[in-house]
Amino acid sequence: MGKNLYTDFQIKELEKNPNVLSISDRTISYSPEFKVKAIEEYKEGKTPVQIFIDHDFDLALIGRKQPQKCLHRWRKTYDRYGKEGLLVERRGKGSTGRPSSKSLSAEEKLRKAEARIRFLEAENDFLKKLEELERQAKKKRF
Repeated sequence: MGKNLYTDFQIKELEKNPNVLSISDRTISYSPEFKVKAIEEYKEGKTPVQIFIDHDFDLALIGRKQPQKCLHRWRKTYDRYGKEGLLVERRGKGSTGRPSSKSLSAEEKLRKAEARIRFLEAENDFLKKLEELERQAKKKRF
């Protein structure tokens, strides 16, 4: 995620590239196939800058450091999860979160459940108070 904001013109230009999956005013999402191809080309000895240039990216548009940042991130993912790690999106709704590294005893599970209950009860109390304040505010207006 860069600090620069992309203009509408820049977004339109970047959308023309088949290696771009989507783009917002701040970020570019690259296609999984491009990520895998970039890693393979990097392993063959190409530089990150050369890979992006060969795949029709304008470095003046995306930034000179962007290729190195992307390849660094993608290499870490590739080393950890293999090729599949770049092809499957692990963030967002489909993610189940960080798995627990230890199994919990019955006592720990109970303590965790009680803490969750206390949190939910506090949340309910807060919402009830909020609704009451909204009702009072409506009465005062009329």
